[in-house]
Amino acid sequence: MVEITPIAITAIIFGTIYGLFFLFVRRRERLTMMEKGYDPALFAVEKPSGRFSSLKFGMLFIGVGAGILFGNILAVTTALNEEVSFFSMTFLFGGAALVLNYLIETKERKANKQS
Repeated sequence: MVEITPIAITAIIFGTIYGLFFLFVRRRERLTMMEKGYDPALFAVEKPSGRFSSLKFGMLFIGVGAGILFGNILAVTTALNEEVSFFSMTFLFGGAALVLNYLIETKERKANKQS
């Protein structure tokens, strides 16, 4: 634990300085663009609706649960190490659930734009 403390403190200091510098530069850039006559609407970021967040988390948790189940089956039926089977299946099924969620969301967004 003692070896991690200097690294953590350095990372926190660097992250704070970098974050403040990023915000400062972004503010100056926007002010300069507004002075030159650019429309402030360029800075508005369209955030995706939150209606897919429950679908995303639901699918992720179902994928992680299925991964744990299949990891247990894999650990019992094969000679794989228990940790390897649990982690590999959990990440595999969790990632597959997120990819499937992405495909469902893009299909719904395209259908909503067309109608």
